[in-house]
Amino acid sequence: MDTLVVLKALSNETRYNILQWFKDPDKNFEPQINLPRNSDFKGICVSSIRKKTGLAQSVISGHLVHLQQAGLLESKHISQWTYYRRNEENIKRFKEQLQLDL
Repeated sequence: MDTLVVLKALSNETRYNILQWFKDPDKNFEPQINLPRNSDFKGICVSSIRKKTGLAQSVISGHLVHLQQAGLLESKHISQWTYYRRNEENIKRFKEQLQLDL
């Protein structure tokens, strides 16, 4: 994991907020009615994130790509929707590495 890539991803307020909101998705986003109940991937669809931010879907998609490339989010395409969730393992590793570095 590249610490600087993660820090750059988190330096944008919208991306930082998205990652924070994902800590408690039930509180911060509407129910994901199109996500199959039996899905092992519990995530938030791009349209719900767009509604929360008020930004265009293309802008949100760009932010999500940055967070995913930094290793902070993981995604899964289900039917016609793409769902995102935090990558808790990588977030933990980043925090541990930052502790060592600084």
